[in-house]
Parts: sequence; structure tokens; C-alpha cells
Amino acid sequence: MAYLHLGSDVNVHSDEIIGIFDTERVTVNKDVNEYLKKEQKKGNIYYVSLDLPKSFVVASDKIYVTNVSTLTLKKRNLQLQ
Repeated sequence: MAYLHLGSDVNVHSDEIIGIFDTERVTVNKDVNEYLKKEQKKGNIYYVSLDLPKSFVVASDKIYVTNVSTLTLKKRNLQLQ
């Protein structure tokens, strides 16, 4: 089993990852903001760190907001394959 480390003590099984997104680039999109607000209200967002978020990972069970960059996460994910 391969797990992607998102920061702190949080790991997500790579098969559960739907997408990895750069916070600065996608949160300017109205639809993305609405989606994130809905998921926040449902309690489906988990903050990996209290530091400034750089990316978020959409998984099958929840959305993980992390201070790890998308580039770093993608590199880590490629190493798992």
C-alpha cells in the first residue's frame, strides 16, 4: 500500500486521491470556492497545518488543506508509483 504524506502526521492512501490543487490558482474560480464552502459546511475539510495553505488534496473521503506545495506533493506521489 502506498501512502502520500501531506504534512504533519497525515498520510492518504494514493488510490483515494482524486486531485491535487494549488490554492492560489484555483480558489480564484467561483465554482471552486462554492464547492469548498459546501464541503466545509459538511465537515469534509481537514486542515493538515495551521500555516498558510499552499494546496489542497481532494480524496474520496475528504479534502485535505496543507502547507505543502503541489509540486512537492506531485513529486512524492510519483515516487510512490
